[in-house]
Amino acid sequence: MNNIFKSQSGELKKLKIIPYKDDEFKEKGTPKEFSVLTNPEKYSIAYKSVQNEKDAIGTTGANSKYILSKSPKLVLDILFDGTGIIDDSGKPVIDQIDIFKQVVFNYVGGIHRPHKLQIIWGSLLFEGALVDLNIEFTLFKPSGEPIRAIAKAEFKGTIEENLREALNKTSSPDLSHVRTVKAGDTLPIMTKRIYGDSKYYLEVAKTNNLINFRTLTPGQEIFFPPIEKTS
Repeated sequence: MNNIFKSQSGELKKLKIIPYKDDEFKEKGTPKEFSVLTNPEKYSIAYKSVQNEKDAIGTTGANSKYILSKSPKLVLDILFDGTGIIDDSGKPVIDQIDIFKQVVFNYVGGIHRPHKLQIIWGSLLFEGALVDLNIEFTLFKPSGEPIRAIAKAEFKGTIEENLREALNKTSSPDLSHVRTVKAGDTLPIMTKRIYGDSKYYLEVAKTNNLINFRTLTPGQEIFFPPIEKTS
């Protein structure tokens, strides 16, 4: 999406995570959504740009050149409580976590991956997918059953493919590009698509710090820097 922060109509009392089956965020998944017990005290959004610091021949010091901006990452803490103090239903923490994982983490057979997610709270509208989840259990019954836990979740933002293509201007070797590896892709094949010639694949491998560039993983992102074509 273009803008992480969007005005929302009405007042959202609790942070919600809504699962979707499609990349366009049109078909909702099951369960329909997850609402937190208590809103987080804070959240963080990380932005990162990729710079090529390759030194030009005959120069000293790094000559940084902008390549592209990476997808933003959102990190927030989510509380699960089964003491009955916050939520008088006293639903077991394990059940609460199970519902949460169904929304954000579990593999969905029909789409062959976990859900894409919308995270909505006040002016925050973040679209992406879970990339990291750590759950810490902090309070227990004498039997050992957990009654309180905190999940630290990290989400990676997404961008629509048609917008990504437009931003990267796929026909131009003079601009930076980012591509997601698909099954059967090799670095020479992907390099030829971008530059019209596969001979630049070693330069692409160096830019991406690829040690074993002969084996690419589907879903992996590869950055293709602007190049000066040689005959």
